[in-house]
Amino acid sequence: MKAFIIDRYGKNEPMRLGEVPEPVLRDDEVLIQVHAAGLNLLDSKLKSGEFKRILPYHMPLVLGHDVAGVVMRVGPRVRQFKVGDEVYSRPPDHRIGTFAEFVAVNENDVAPKPGNITMEGAASLPLVSLTAWQALVERANLQAGQKIFIQAGSGGVGTFAIQLSKQIGATVATTTSSANVELVKSLGADTVIDYKNEDFGKVLRNYDVVLHSQDAGALEKSLHVLKPGGTLISISGPPDPAFATGIGAPWLVRLVVHLLSAGVRRRAKRRSLRYSFLFMRANGQQLREISRLVDAGAIRPVIDRTFAFDSANEALAYVESGHSKGKVVLKVK
Repeated sequence: MKAFIIDRYGKNEPMRLGEVPEPVLRDDEVLIQVHAAGLNLLDSKLKSGEFKRILPYHMPLVLGHDVAGVVMRVGPRVRQFKVGDEVYSRPPDHRIGTFAEFVAVNENDVAPKPGNITMEGAASLPLVSLTAWQALVERANLQAGQKIFIQAGSGGVGTFAIQLSKQIGATVATTTSSANVELVKSLGADTVIDYKNEDFGKVLRNYDVVLHSQDAGALEKSLHVLKPGGTLISISGPPDPAFATGIGAPWLVRLVVHLLSAGVRRRAKRRSLRYSFLFMRANGQQLREISRLVDAGAIRPVIDRTFAFDSANEALAYVESGHSKGKVVLKVK
């Protein structure tokens, strides 16, 4: 099958289009013919080797963490899906590879595709929707009437997190550029801060939850946005000891992670705040919950651009530019 492959870690080296064997189907997996694949900044970070100590991969490697397509074969122990089903998924770590014509995924990480959106729309959702769900529902336990600050509201995670927060009943503040103010307002943002002209650290106070996705400066200011007892969830780091333990990291990696996050954890504790780092995981049952929201019209995918499969390198470069509004998607079939 055709796939985009990396042979070694490297920031500037492009993926190469080549032929690789179809995935070997395990007993509890479904083989999905890829119709569309979402691109994420995570793909770029993996390609550059940023996570090689935490998530080591064998080369050659096919990248890609989002898929929508059709089930072509099922393993003998699969009970939830049959050949011909339209599905979508975020494959688990170490079984990624959606920049290809086929991908094999454990049935527990797959969900029926929402019926009211295209394959491209479905492929835009898994990673960002699961990130938002696990941050806001699982970690923060966001409640109706609470206030949440979501950084980078026009990005992939931000566009979904705003909509999910409004469905929960929270009041939402976000940052974006002036060009995207109307977009985030249309998704439900109550307070919009143009980050080029305003400092959110001087505007926002007494928030219950912050979803942090930016740099260390924004992380520090976010501590002062929260009220005592509030929760700061970061998807851009630094990772915390709970994360290192959860992935079974070696003792040296656990030590490094402990040191990296010691400062922010100490400052959070001093202000009676809870700091948590989230590296999202695959979860088909949560995707089913998300499908229900999409089918009901409560949440919609936000796609900036769709690229042809052969243009995967151009698509990833566009993601890396940081200018996309919502998601970037490959049309594979």
